[in-house]
Amino acid sequence: MALCNATTLQTATLGCVLVCVLSYLFINGIVGGPEANPLPSQHTKRLLARNQLPSKTACTCSPGSAQLKDLLPPDSEELLKRRAKELQQHKARTESVLSTRLYAPSNSPLQYPIQGFKVRPMTPTFIPGLAVHAEQRSNYTVSLEVSEGILRTTIPAKGVQVKVTGNGESRLMVESSSLEALNELLADVSYTSTIYHIHTGDLATFQFEDHEAVFPITIKQPQPPVLYDMGKDINSQVTITTKTFLRYPELNALLKTIREFYKDIEIIIADDSMEPKKIPGPHIQQFIMPPAQGWFAGRNLAVSQVTTKYFLWVDDDFLFTKLTKIEELVKVMEAVPELDVLGGKVQGDQFYFSLIYEEGDEMEGGCMYRKSRGRYRSLPGYPKCSLVSGVVNFFLARTDAVQRVGFDPQLKRLAHSEFFMDGLGSLMVATCGHVSVSHQARLKHNDTKLYKAFRYPPKSDGKSKLQLHFFKNHLKCIKYG
Repeated sequence: MALCNATTLQTATLGCVLVCVLSYLFINGIVGGPEANPLPSQHTKRLLARNQLPSKTACTCSPGSAQLKDLLPPDSEELLKRRAKELQQHKARTESVLSTRLYAPSNSPLQYPIQGFKVRPMTPTFIPGLAVHAEQRSNYTVSLEVSEGILRTTIPAKGVQVKVTGNGESRLMVESSSLEALNELLADVSYTSTIYHIHTGDLATFQFEDHEAVFPITIKQPQPPVLYDMGKDINSQVTITTKTFLRYPELNALLKTIREFYKDIEIIIADDSMEPKKIPGPHIQQFIMPPAQGWFAGRNLAVSQVTTKYFLWVDDDFLFTKLTKIEELVKVMEAVPELDVLGGKVQGDQFYFSLIYEEGDEMEGGCMYRKSRGRYRSLPGYPKCSLVSGVVNFFLARTDAVQRVGFDPQLKRLAHSEFFMDGLGSLMVATCGHVSVSHQARLKHNDTKLYKAFRYPPKSDGKSKLQLHFFKNHLKCIKYG
């Protein structure tokens, strides 16, 4: 297998914190059986014991928060056990040894990569920048040790005053009377992971005399990009999506105004009405669902059918106006490619919120506070836009980013902020005030007994939603402000 060049500097994106050796065992336990994933080496155990972060402490609930455990049924012991097990599996999927706290030694003669050394699983890769910078000595001895791989260097020719021990093993030692010869061999050291994992890591310990340094090695399977052809106009860039239920007059009014401004743009409708009615017209896809499947199930269906880079979400009782300029939203998203969701105004109201979340401890869970009108800062270069956590039901979104988060179909009627809660930490969200949509006046047919029965849920739905947050999001408390 040929050696490959070291990759360019990139920051590992595993932001969770390693808090105990147990998490590490879970990580290595998800790839194959015990034979494929032995217990951590003594090297790893020493590093974890020395560098692990303190355990997380209980979070503080905002005043007025709902205490979610109080809403559980009396006999909930088994549910709590399942919740604890699911949390450990989540940590196994999202944490790694790369989260270990590392310290840079002072006045060290050791040179090594401090960030960005990334290797493909089970692929030999040169470790860049290894060297020793020391004053004249009669002898130089260095060692390099890893846990999840092996180390190799060039075997010196006969007559060269260099001794190599452990070549092809997890601990490599190089000894020489020549600093130049030593550094030449260090420049040829390669690392090969002995485990297969799509995204994990290893810690390498580099030692010379009393000096020791530890640096991370990211083991990551490269991902091919998923690119969208933007084409030449808005029709190949954006799909309009909506969900309807028993509101065909409003839906038809919306479609009429869309066609006033965008006559050829694709429109996807998810419809879970009791007696579906065919919506005619070109560039309209109507997907009929089983009756009353709910708000988020419809969103999932609609978004799953989008083939453009972006989709524009609208409610079925909105109206397009001359201020509904989709191109302006696309312009911002293209200029700031880190953005995933960009909201606008509805009937002059630029509703948005921030989510304040503390992880809390493993036993009780986290604390969540949805703060209405909370924002973080203005979007650089766009004074009418701000970075937030969630926006109103009128937004342009990056299709692949939203598909990765999805909409929980367990939430049928009381649902909106919950999508942004599930996407917190993975979706970059902003709101802009220069693009807006109008809202239709309430029609009489919306007062029918059938519509009201589904539109206005009983209190039990709210309780069920909070119970879902307790388990799914591992929350102790939540406040909607």
